[in-house]
Amino acid sequence: MIDRLIDNRGLDNFDVRYLALIVAILGIGVLSIHSVTHAQQGGVAPYYLKQLVWIGFGALAFVVMLVSDYHRIARLAYPAYAIVLLMLAYVLVEGRTSKGAQRWIALGPFSFQPSEFAKLVLILVLAHYYSKAPRIGWLQRVILPGLLMLPGLVLILKQPDLGSALSFMAVYAAMLLMVGVRSQALGVILLFSVMLFPFAWEGLWGSLHDYQRQRIMAFVDPEYDPGGKGYHALQSRIAIGSGELMGKGLYGGTQSQLKFLPEGHTDFVFAVFAEEWGFLGVLLLLVLFVALIWLSLEIAAKAKDQLGALLAAGIVAMLCFCVVVNIGMTAGMFPIVGIPLPLMSYGGSATVMTMASLGLLLNVKRRRLSLFY
Repeated sequence: MIDRLIDNRGLDNFDVRYLALIVAILGIGVLSIHSVTHAQQGGVAPYYLKQLVWIGFGALAFVVMLVSDYHRIARLAYPAYAIVLLMLAYVLVEGRTSKGAQRWIALGPFSFQPSEFAKLVLILVLAHYYSKAPRIGWLQRVILPGLLMLPGLVLILKQPDLGSALSFMAVYAAMLLMVGVRSQALGVILLFSVMLFPFAWEGLWGSLHDYQRQRIMAFVDPEYDPGGKGYHALQSRIAIGSGELMGKGLYGGTQSQLKFLPEGHTDFVFAVFAEEWGFLGVLLLLVLFVALIWLSLEIAAKAKDQLGALLAAGIVAMLCFCVVVNIGMTAGMFPIVGIPLPLMSYGGSATVMTMASLGLLLNVKRRRLSLFY
């Protein structure tokens, strides 16, 4: 009865602020996508309309994750992970290839990217694992959850999708910190990582595709290939810088409107926004993201049980990682690894997954007064 009362109560002030931030960032994203793609011809529908459709599916996923008890959702973590692993394996055999990467499963006129959903499923798996019983010692706290993560990580790297693989490791690291791995253990992990880095780097470098190696070289020296792999990074920095204080206005960005900046509606949507709205617009956008992350951290801090706290912490870590890395790579601070900007970049899989994750976060908050699972 208490659970039903909680589910049926009206939105409180926290919920309204939380939802308002999500809608505001989504609106900015749709506006930026429309700005950079409105003049493009062809296709079934304009990109901004397609993004509105994905937002609609995302809203449905948000509601489903909100109204379902997160304890029941967590119990489905292992079966969901098995399904995701099967889809990731299927991608390597029959997946759709685009721009040198085989990451999508086609379903008629639509396609989706399993690696995006794998991030949320990994959070559910690790949260469920750590919440079931006290985990003591290296084997239970570090090695076993690492082995749980490993199959998905390897399959994602084979696509290749370096951005999602890095997100996987960020979630795993956040979970380790959340369960309180001792500083001595972290020191030993760091020491072994430093010792093994030359060998791991040789293996990793050899497994990278040529375009990934060139992207890293272009990050180290953008002039390395200014007309090739360094082109995206250089044009993105030019676009951000040309926005100056006030920006060039909607539809006024030269780098984006004249198509000097490729992929302006996906990975580089932040550069499009920065060019059109300038430093003040970027400051406003960062405030919105920081506020959303702050409210999410509040949910994690006030969760009623360990499972809720772990779920919230994993989602916050994933959100922070994607925001920081996307903005950093468009500004030239990180290599270009293909991570979309949450709630802003065009893409169905990333949009639906992010909104489902945020719905699960609000679920954790709204159920902290419940007495029963």
